[in-house]
Amino acid sequence: MKLSRQFTVFGSAIFCVVVFSLYLMLDHIDHSKNPNGERIQKVSTVLRLSIHYHLERLLAENNEIIGNIRDSVINLRETVKDGKMFPEGNMSQGDLELLPPAPALLPIHSEDCQFAARTYSKAADGVQMLDVYDLLSFDNPDGGVWKQGFDISYQDNEWDNEPLQVFVVPHSHNDPGWLKTFDDYYRDQTQHILNNMVVKLHEDSRRKMIWSEISYFSKWWDNIDEQKRDAVRRLIESGQLEVATGGWVMPDEANTHYFALIDQLVEGHQWLERNLGVKPKTGWAVDPFGHTPTQAYLLRQAGLSNMLIQRVHYSVKKHFASQKTLEFFWRQNWDQDSSSDILCHMMPFYSYDVPHTCGPDPKICCQFDFKRLPGGRISCPWRIPPQAITDNNVQERAQTLLDQYRKKSKLFRTNVLLAPLGDDFRYTEAVEWDQQFENYQKLFDYMNSHPELHVQAQFGTISDYFEALRKSTGMDPVGMNVGQLALPVLSGDFFTYADRDDHYWSGYFTSRPFYKRLDRVLESHLRAAEVLYSLTLANIQKYGQPNDYPAVDNYKLLTEARRNLGLFQHHDAITGTGKDWVVVDYGTRLFHSILNVKRVIVSSAHWLVLKDKQTYYHDPSNPVLQMDDVQPAQDALPRKIIFEFFTVPRLLVVYNPTEQARMSMVTVYVTTPKVRVLNAVGHVVRAQVSAVWNDLMVFIPRQLSFVAQAAPLGLSVYQLMEGMEPRTEAAKYMILQDGRQISISELEHFQQFYQQDAAPVHIENPHLKLSISTATGLLEKMSLKEDDSEHLIKVEFVWYGTTSNKDKSGAYLFLPDKEATIYSPSQPPVVRVTKGPLFSEVTTTFTHITHTLRLYNIQGVEGQSVEICNTVDIRGETNHEIAMRITSDLNSKDRFFTDLNGYQVQPRKTLAKLPLQANFYPMTSMVYLQDSSARLSLLTAQSLGAASLKSGQLEVIMDRRLNQDDNRGLGQGVLDNKITANSFRLLLEKRSSAEETFLKMLLNHNSHCNSGVAPYSYPSILSHMSYMYLNHPLISMAVSQRSESPSLTPYSPLSASFPCDMHLVNLRAIQSKVPALILHRKGFDCGFSNRNTALLCTTTRGKVKQITRLPTHRHTSLIYRGVAYISPKDCLTWLWG
Repeated sequence: MKLSRQFTVFGSAIFCVVVFSLYLMLDHIDHSKNPNGERIQKVSTVLRLSIHYHLERLLAENNEIIGNIRDSVINLRETVKDGKMFPEGNMSQGDLELLPPAPALLPIHSEDCQFAARTYSKAADGVQMLDVYDLLSFDNPDGGVWKQGFDISYQDNEWDNEPLQVFVVPHSHNDPGWLKTFDDYYRDQTQHILNNMVVKLHEDSRRKMIWSEISYFSKWWDNIDEQKRDAVRRLIESGQLEVATGGWVMPDEANTHYFALIDQLVEGHQWLERNLGVKPKTGWAVDPFGHTPTQAYLLRQAGLSNMLIQRVHYSVKKHFASQKTLEFFWRQNWDQDSSSDILCHMMPFYSYDVPHTCGPDPKICCQFDFKRLPGGRISCPWRIPPQAITDNNVQERAQTLLDQYRKKSKLFRTNVLLAPLGDDFRYTEAVEWDQQFENYQKLFDYMNSHPELHVQAQFGTISDYFEALRKSTGMDPVGMNVGQLALPVLSGDFFTYADRDDHYWSGYFTSRPFYKRLDRVLESHLRAAEVLYSLTLANIQKYGQPNDYPAVDNYKLLTEARRNLGLFQHHDAITGTGKDWVVVDYGTRLFHSILNVKRVIVSSAHWLVLKDKQTYYHDPSNPVLQMDDVQPAQDALPRKIIFEFFTVPRLLVVYNPTEQARMSMVTVYVTTPKVRVLNAVGHVVRAQVSAVWNDLMVFIPRQLSFVAQAAPLGLSVYQLMEGMEPRTEAAKYMILQDGRQISISELEHFQQFYQQDAAPVHIENPHLKLSISTATGLLEKMSLKEDDSEHLIKVEFVWYGTTSNKDKSGAYLFLPDKEATIYSPSQPPVVRVTKGPLFSEVTTTFTHITHTLRLYNIQGVEGQSVEICNTVDIRGETNHEIAMRITSDLNSKDRFFTDLNGYQVQPRKTLAKLPLQANFYPMTSMVYLQDSSARLSLLTAQSLGAASLKSGQLEVIMDRRLNQDDNRGLGQGVLDNKITANSFRLLLEKRSSAEETFLKMLLNHNSHCNSGVAPYSYPSILSHMSYMYLNHPLISMAVSQRSESPSLTPYSPLSASFPCDMHLVNLRAIQSKVPALILHRKGFDCGFSNRNTALLCTTTRGKVKQITRLPTHRHTSLIYRGVAYISPKDCLTWLWG
């Protein structure tokens, strides 16, 4: 004790000396003798405030640490007094079963806070998209032949010293589903394109072609003979055929989560490596409706050096063209060097079809799309058809085309020009190959044989173009040095896309939300299945190969699920922009894959928890474990399975798919309210029994809930027994309508409670208290118990209609008629209040929405946020979109933040100069707003469109029903709505007082210096974890009544939780055996409270030590030997074994 006091005094003395020295340094600056004294004084003031901030923060941390030490000493003293150094039953079968108590304050290393706290400094030559949006007027004057641009002129002698190099890149954009299903497109068009490709490219070695979608290519490959496969390999080796990007699909970039983006990219690249031995070098994305830097980062991490994008706001394209910044190094917002850079080409014109790719005049360019020759099935809308090239017209035609090439080249900084040649499903027939390649070759031959034209034109691949571009600027062939002629560095994203007028493509952020949610369910279950499968294979090596474990069959199921999930990332699938029957096809694939990965989960979990491995058997028709829910059809919501009790207890296996130990709620349906829950060491677990409702009707099954303790990636075992148990308590209910209380006679086993007046209903837990209107059942106020602060947090629902103009909202476009109107149901809603020991909730039933607010009575992550569930049904509506609006008292002004693909957060600014629909952005995982003292985050379990149209306000579109097409090619409205469940977590966090002071100082300093807000932001650790808990819930499996009750034991593969900021993205088996470990270190904001998270993890400055204690297939340890360092935001992959 004396030694501890000495250390404390010594540490405090050093701390005081350092503080005093810093103040002396500042006081000795003589401002009067320096000509820049005023500026130094300002810097000194900022530095002084910065020191104040850091000192307050250190003191606050110091106080909290001392408080934790004091509490720990008290707890230790009590434990020693009782003669117990460890909680009883802490270990079972050598595995951690009961989790140790978590520290009151989450230990975060100070170095881990530096990444998010860095001062933003914009590069001198940098282009930041937030600044571009501030700069542009977003008007749309007539630009002449280039309607959305400007007139382009040039001097004939500009290329005398350096000829123009033109690369014409033939391509065929094959949507894996849109107006037809994937299989129908393949049968009718794609297979013929690829068959003709092999023949026609071999006819002339000067011909080139690029291909992108591996989903189609692999299907075709499986149906061709070895002779044709060899011919394809020769075309690739000769450079005539290039595979660009190499993903399973060309993914949407707004609604997709980075897990699925990585997975479809890995699936495509693995296929290419196995079958063709190639690695893509260049990305090709001509059709996604807006572009994300997350995709740029992933492509760079996958080894690609270049990329191309097309669908960018027409005003941005015009601005970039005028500044000659259409080619740039795309850098991540958070990257302060060039480690994430990738060279990017932005196509300048309206579309990727031939009329909009040779130059600025589509009327002329269309004349060089030789598929449109007279007599064909398509023609030029400008009514000037192409001419077949002959000796008589080749001079005039070549000069006309060259004029367009030259004008287009004036928009770029080099004399290397890209001219794509293709469109949707082009080159289906052999005649089109001849029309395009033969006529263009005649034009090239003429141009190249006339030196006075100063042009060299040829067919090329996209990498041919980038290779020439890099050579012309003195750049490294694959590196990111700027070269002799510097290209700009750009940071930011390209949302929200508009192709003309006020036609913003923000509707597809929400269209078909039922399937957006289904996508996320498959992602979560696929990841769980991948991890369990890999762990099972590793575990089998320890115990010996079982005869029955279906390793090969499970791998086939995983592969099919990966590919179905990958297919759904296509930019007309997850976007909700396909024909009705195509959506059903996608949904059926997702549905079947969910069923299949559940089979992998239960068969793998069975092996891992089985005490006697020799008794393992696999019976697909009667599995030992069964999931606790079932989805009856692809367009139906899942429902819980009812567990019955007979003569023996029911065993329940609970899987934690997250890499940190956690305490979370598990809910199952049982036939009796008299249930006892025991953990694996026989301790009774506190439980809550609740009623199962349908409006005002109570059903026979009961809802049993308890808090499960789960080791990281571990499997816990619980026992459910029928019988009276004091620790299993029934919930209490109050039913209200129009502020009046209703008595329900059927509430057997449950009590009703009442309150005397129409005052708001309150539900609370150790962290939060909610105030809810008895009339509307909607949230009005939220109180944080940590500091006794009360905040206005108001939830309401609103309607949007569609404009009366010719162009109306559809699957792609959001064109509202006016600002939203408040949702007012025709009759007062029924409000049901549930109060129980483990959770309390308020469920409000409106005509179109069933809205539930739930608070978990759990110390930790799940107890610190409000769970919001909205079941939406607008099937009877006409041209209506329904949104949830959350209004708070936070002074966020015109700023808010949305995530990009669940990977990073992008600051947003609501611009009054833009129409309402332009201020909606994609929300894949979260949206938040903040002021200097607090942050309000809405975490989501599905991708939707979000906005902050007023200060302190968040809005999320939940479903859309639209009766007409929006003239973007789909040819139908959105009328196939389902009953859709949307899930969210609402998290209110207070900044620490030191953080608040520092943030106010920085905002004030920035306003005086006229500098912008940093173009990045980070969630807190609590926000990251809350999102993980929402999207990766515990998975419950019961031992089947039909099987003999096996002896089960908990399974814990990890020796400890992963670091708090480290996420196991996947443990993905490659070719059925070797697993790929994908880790992501998350950036986080340390400025929020880390109290009472109940997390058993720390941060480790990016160092990853031992990961797991299991053997792999080669009997080597599945750990990273030594220490690996992962930078913040990095996503890295290792192959094990």
